[in-house]
Amino acid sequence: MVKNAQAHAFFQQLNQDLRHSAFGLPRLILDEDQLKRNIQHAQQQLHKNKHLKPRLVVKSLASLQLLQTVATHFQTQRFMVFHLPQILPILESFSSADVLMGKPMPASTVEYFYLRFTSWNTSNIQWLVDTPQRLIAYLDIARRYAVRLQINIEIDVGLHRGGISSAQELVALLKIIEAHPEQLKFSGLMGYDAHVTKLPSIIKKADVAYAESQQIYQHFIEIIQAQFPQLWHEELCLNGGGSPSFNFHVKQSVCNDLSFGSMLLKPSDFDSTHLEALKPALWIASPVLKVLENTDLPGMPLLSKLPYKDKALFIYGGYWMADYVYPKGAHPHLLYGRSSNQELVNVSKKTQIDVDDYVFLRPTQSEAIIPQFSQLYCYKNNVFEAWETFRE
Repeated sequence: MVKNAQAHAFFQQLNQDLRHSAFGLPRLILDEDQLKRNIQHAQQQLHKNKHLKPRLVVKSLASLQLLQTVATHFQTQRFMVFHLPQILPILESFSSADVLMGKPMPASTVEYFYLRFTSWNTSNIQWLVDTPQRLIAYLDIARRYAVRLQINIEIDVGLHRGGISSAQELVALLKIIEAHPEQLKFSGLMGYDAHVTKLPSIIKKADVAYAESQQIYQHFIEIIQAQFPQLWHEELCLNGGGSPSFNFHVKQSVCNDLSFGSMLLKPSDFDSTHLEALKPALWIASPVLKVLENTDLPGMPLLSKLPYKDKALFIYGGYWMADYVYPKGAHPHLLYGRSSNQELVNVSKKTQIDVDDYVFLRPTQSEAIIPQFSQLYCYKNNVFEAWETFRE
């Protein structure tokens, strides 16, 4: 969505449609047209590197209808899941679901899954492992529940958030897997490289950091090929990415599996030159409860007499991980403080706004905001369609 005049027209129309919808509550709004433009751009980029298979990050697109929409466009049923309660809806809704866990799960969590959901014991889930201790714990679960676990190994490609970082560590894990073929199956590697676009360029440029991360990844691949040829095959899941490094992978990647999600909604944490072709598609809309011509500060009568240029709005809710974007110049009051119940929002006295109008915010993250709302409202052609969200 283009700034200024087009943004003004978009929010004016959205405000009008919300007022006519009889909601009267804060709503999380998905701009379907912009979502589809973002999807189309990502599809075009993926065509540059056709060996990369898209994997959708569930926590960032935490609504089943949203995931179904995006999965259909990308023709994928590959998902990255970070939270156990989100596995079951994926398995139930996608007949060929391929789930890669995005972080190592506590052994008790894995055991709970196989104890509680016995009908899914043969489902296609890759459990992420980072240490021999965790792998041994998973091995014990596989023995006790008579299942064969797919094991994906987390590698540190420069983020330094855990995962193996040496050839010795990789060899130790692969030897355990190799020694227990009835309980464990090696399924691939996962190397998250979001750091490459976030390092200050004065320290290291993004293209250099990405090249280094790829060299590390390739080194681990070569160890498997050389020392464990019986475990190596072309169908291994060699996962990389994350939205921040998406554009690097589509140009060149040793991976064959690319995770992304947030960039399709473009919350503000994903503003970067590498994703500038994508535009925001997710908004919070909050109704105005009160409009005051001045901002009177409690216990500060002298300050209240100063000639203020702003009027005060009190809105329904507030204090979200989000920034006010409309009306233009809207912002919380520095001294009055924040509120998640009735937040004070200052706007220019020239702003035309009434009670029951809406103010709009842009989330900083989709994964933090979507679970706070029971429904995501898909907005297209002046109509809202309610989509259920994952609340945890």
